[in-house]
Amino acid sequence: MVRDTHIIYKEDALYPALLRGIPDAPARLYYKGTWAEELFTDCLAVVGSRHMTSYGRRVTEQLVGEVASRGVTIVSGFMYGIDVAAHKAALGAGGKTIAIMPCGIERIHPEYQEDIYWRILETGGLVLSEYEGDSMPAYWTYPKRNRIVAGLSKATLVVEAGLKSGSLITAELTRMFGRKLFAVPGPITSEVSKGTTKLLKEGATLVASSDDILEHYGKKRASGQASGRASGKNDLEQKILDALQQEPFEVDLLARTLGMAASTLGTTLSLLELQGIIKHEGGKYYVD
Repeated sequence: MVRDTHIIYKEDALYPALLRGIPDAPARLYYKGTWAEELFTDCLAVVGSRHMTSYGRRVTEQLVGEVASRGVTIVSGFMYGIDVAAHKAALGAGGKTIAIMPCGIERIHPEYQEDIYWRILETGGLVLSEYEGDSMPAYWTYPKRNRIVAGLSKATLVVEAGLKSGSLITAELTRMFGRKLFAVPGPITSEVSKGTTKLLKEGATLVASSDDILEHYGKKRASGQASGRASGKNDLEQKILDALQQEPFEVDLLARTLGMAASTLGTTLSLLELQGIIKHEGGKYYVD
C-alpha cells in the first residue's frame, strides 16, 4: 500500500547511489510510496522562495513541466511556494516527483497541502524523511533536509531566492557535492531574484529554456521537434507577440498600443524573453 511506511537502510542495494556518496548521508530513510530504482536514475532538485511571485510560478510550471515530461524525476521539499509549485508541475505533466519532508514521516507538513501529498503517492512518486513518527519540523531540520534534496539529484534548479533564502543552502550543497547548478534569471528589482542573480554571478548555469536542463540529462529535444514555445499562449502573450511581429516596441509604447498599464506587461515580457521568444535590446522588445 502506498500509504504504508517503509524503511530503507544505507547498506541496502536499493539505497540511491548518488545519495550514499554524500557526506553525512542518512543512515536510513523512511518512505511512503512504491520504491522503484528508475525513480532515482535522473533526478532534478527544484528549490526556490516560499514568497513565490507570479513570474516564479509561471517559470516553474513551464520549465519543470517540460523536464518532468521527459522522464526526469523532480525532487523538492514540499513547502509552499516554489517547492509545491514544482511538485504540481511534475504531476500536471504526467511525471514523477519525490517530496523530502523536514518532519516525521507520519506527518503531512504543511497539512493544508494534503491533496498534493496523496497525489504524489498515488501517481508513483515518493515521500521521504530521515525522521520517524510524527515529529514536528525544527529550525535545524530544514537545512538537513536540503542535503537530501541535493544529494539525490544530478543537478539543482533554483528558480527564485532572496539573499538569505534556504535555497542558497541547497545551492551551496549542490556545489559541494560536485553537481550541476542551474539558476533562473529574474527582474533585478525583485527581492526574490537577488539570490539567483548572486548564483549566476558566481558561475551557476543560466536557464533560458528547458533544453538547457534536458541537455545535462542527455534528453535534449531532437532537431525539429516541437518545443511548445510558440503554442499554448494566453491572450495577453498572444497580443504582445502579434504587436511585436509588426515592429519592435519600447514597453511604454507597447502598453499604450495594447491599452494597458506598462506594469501589467512586465512579468509576461520577462517570461517570453526567458523562453527565448522575444528579445530586449536597445530599449525595445522584438520577436526573436
